[in-house]
Amino acid sequence: MPQAIRFYQTGGPEVLRWESVEVPAPAPGEAQVRHHAVGLNYIDTYHRSGLYPVPLPSGIGLEGAGVVEAVGEGVGDLRPGDRVAYAGGPLGAYAQLRNLPADRLVQLPEAVTFEQGAAMMLQGLTAQYLLRRTYRVQAGDTILIHAAAGGVGLIVCQWAKALGATVIGTVGSDEKAALARAHGCDYPIVYTREKFAERVREITGGAGVPVVYDSIGADTFMDSLACLRPLGTMVLFGAASGPVPPFDIGLLAKMGSLFLTRPTLFTYTAQRQDLLAMAGELFDMVISGKVKIEVNQRYPLADAAQAHRDLEGRRTTGSTVLLP
Repeated sequence: MPQAIRFYQTGGPEVLRWESVEVPAPAPGEAQVRHHAVGLNYIDTYHRSGLYPVPLPSGIGLEGAGVVEAVGEGVGDLRPGDRVAYAGGPLGAYAQLRNLPADRLVQLPEAVTFEQGAAMMLQGLTAQYLLRRTYRVQAGDTILIHAAAGGVGLIVCQWAKALGATVIGTVGSDEKAALARAHGCDYPIVYTREKFAERVREITGGAGVPVVYDSIGADTFMDSLACLRPLGTMVLFGAASGPVPPFDIGLLAKMGSLFLTRPTLFTYTAQRQDLLAMAGELFDMVISGKVKIEVNQRYPLADAAQAHRDLEGRRTTGSTVLLP
């Protein structure tokens, strides 16, 4: 029988179990995918910990790449043998074999490896909507991206640089600063010894930036707002340090009529035509070489708990994949 990671209660990485699962024939509208690689993302830890509640028991993981083994009735655009990748629900990517709604799968170009596909779909599609839809970055913009040496951060740095933007990024160490700089970050800020809001004002001559991309949450939120110029956009797309506490939205007026949004990939890809267009743009950027997807860590899928420990301990950089 195929194996998968499941959890029966929320908590630390130790709640993750490697066990045999039954995988029935795909239902109408579904495709059965045998994974060659599975993506590791910070949102996985939110599901496991209970920060984002899910019905239990549950599978875990939102991203993978592999080969279609079978299709259900009514699936016309996929066939067995197709290389595919996906990002988004339903949960359960930490598995050797699974069934998925076929309309959530995209064809993986031959020029993109399974590991790259698993590593880039959630993070790369996130970077796409951040840079091209939530706030459309233009040549000449100066942007701030937190966790610039993380999976989304490294893609955002490269993509924004290709668009002609100046990139400021926060990182946790000199090693991560060097990594971010090598991927297009013009001004890495080591937040453990520099106050990033003061440094951003210094870099921009006091003007501030038009957009901040913040996946950290509680620890950075107020200082991120302070980095924005009038009419700037605060994009809160994660909460690695915990959720932002309630605050007086009147502050947005006082700080310069700021915009605040809390986007999710699931909303941006809800319509299949949007998913396909976003994935197409992402694949084009990767195949062109303007965005390089580098898998810096690999773990056996059975060792998902250790992968979670390293991710939460900030011992990873860039993208990580789990290998079934």
